[in-house]
Amino acid sequence: MRTRKLGGLEVSELGHGCMSISANYGPPADRSQGIQVIRSAHEKGVTFFDTAEVYGPYTSEDLVGEALAPIRDKVVIATKFGFNLEGPPGLNSRPEHIKKVVEGSLKRLRTDRIDLYYQHRVDPSVPIEDVAGAIKELIAEGKVLHFGLSEASARTIRRAHAVQPVAAVQTEYSLMERDPERNGVLATCEELGIGFVPWGPLGMGYLPGTLNAQTRFDPKTDLRSGFDRFRPENLAANAPFVDFLKGFAIQKHATPAQISLAWLLAQKPWIVPIPGTRRLNHLEENLAAVRVQLTPADLREIHTALSRLEVHGGRMNEMQMRAVDEEKRNTP
Repeated sequence: MRTRKLGGLEVSELGHGCMSISANYGPPADRSQGIQVIRSAHEKGVTFFDTAEVYGPYTSEDLVGEALAPIRDKVVIATKFGFNLEGPPGLNSRPEHIKKVVEGSLKRLRTDRIDLYYQHRVDPSVPIEDVAGAIKELIAEGKVLHFGLSEASARTIRRAHAVQPVAAVQTEYSLMERDPERNGVLATCEELGIGFVPWGPLGMGYLPGTLNAQTRFDPKTDLRSGFDRFRPENLAANAPFVDFLKGFAIQKHATPAQISLAWLLAQKPWIVPIPGTRRLNHLEENLAAVRVQLTPADLREIHTALSRLEVHGGRMNEMQMRAVDEEKRNTP
């Protein structure tokens, strides 16, 4: 496992997303299993772990804190703020709120500093300059080391970066979801020296090739049950996309998940995907992606084949997409 830079922060080239252990993609995993997976990831070279206060809520941070406490000084912990979890549901990035909730995150994570603190979603009611200013103060106090943004537009990234340098931007990005290439976010990160962290690098479970039109998601525990892309008709319609990946993976003596991660790693040297899993066998499969080398010819073949295929269904539901900071929403 090599390392990569997110701004001034050095991390393993693959991180570990901890959300799915505790929430949102099915019922929570057994706590001891979750701790075992997180510690195994570190033993296999992962130094970058991603969580958020809203996962659970709170339970993911608590799990990550316990799992990493014995090796705290050997790892980089990223968490996120920005939701109102104790009042009316919605976004809340007011500076006084940030300074309050950081204390809870520090306590649950059993640490005296957060290596990378992301705004989870851009709050249109709070100028991003005010958010960046609050993080700047937390950095001065030593409670936060680096500032991150999640699902932010290129314009917002620039405005924030002018107040407090942004180390990393996190947005969904995968072979199946390539908006960051088109909306200026990747180009802005490259220009400003900001790292990029793709969440959902395996298409929220689509790209390993284990789903089909018969797959059902529990509406009580799995967010994907409400996502258009995961409806039975779209699972069927997207089969050619997954079938290509399966065939290509066989040629490369790899799995579709490994090809998907290797493709992201091959895009830019400052991209650090964070696949998440609660299962040791999937963890080992994902981390082996760093040994898959895609040549320029391989990348051209993938691009050509997939550009002929349409992806059916949007990436999240309408309510969640409203919380994504898109350029058109941000233009006066």
